[in-house]
Amino acid sequence: MIQLLPRQLLALSRWFPAAAPGPAALAEHALATGTGQWWADRAVHPRTVAVRCGDHALLRGDPDALTAGDLTPLADCCIDAPDRFLPALGTAFDQVIPWERMVYTQRTSPTSTPRLPWGVTLRRLTPEHAPALAELGTDTAWIHGTWGGPTALAASGLGWAAFHKDHILAVACARLLSSRYEDIACVTVPEHRREHLAIACVTALCTDIAARGHTPSWSCSRDNRPSRLLAWTAGFRLEREYVHYVTGSPTRHDRLTA
Repeated sequence: MIQLLPRQLLALSRWFPAAAPGPAALAEHALATGTGQWWADRAVHPRTVAVRCGDHALLRGDPDALTAGDLTPLADCCIDAPDRFLPALGTAFDQVIPWERMVYTQRTSPTSTPRLPWGVTLRRLTPEHAPALAELGTDTAWIHGTWGGPTALAASGLGWAAFHKDHILAVACARLLSSRYEDIACVTVPEHRREHLAIACVTALCTDIAARGHTPSWSCSRDNRPSRLLAWTAGFRLEREYVHYVTGSPTRHDRLTA
């Protein structure tokens, strides 16, 4: 596939649903923020289109339009694609692992208002908080991956964090934006879990999202019970279930033809 230029993107957005909750918002987010990369099998009248933002991707169209190596840009990624792409994914990567996922939307108010521990304050993210986001480390870098890094997320103003002095203990942010939904990501540093910091951040963020006229959504693994419980506590209810595919390294095609 070929990487597409920005001027080609607006027409390609028709390949993906608008105003969708959860990871389906990835295409709208990429267009709105200028992050991510787009590919197609050809520039004019494409048959297959892919968009990647952070460690997630959407893949749509006709898998028969793909040739060896076309899917290499989607290596080490979570791909939302119809089942008809499975043979192509299996050929392209050394592993393809199905991952059952759940998408929630907020339908009720949070069941409780948490009290923060002494010395902890809740603040909206601003540009000056970029170093504190970066300080969280590589294990949590996924939370700002769809923004292109901590600086862009902090500058967006679309997040809330629990601080002790200048250190972030927990953060919730709009990870994906669509014209109707904002999909939430949340993380708490391990030594401060079970202190109700996450629900405090999520509650503040959801209030902001509603004020913007949008609806909060939430995506997580079926097996992630803590995330599902947090979503329920914050007033989220199940919208749909789906499967995405976690890819490994690209397969060496010279080995396939040897």
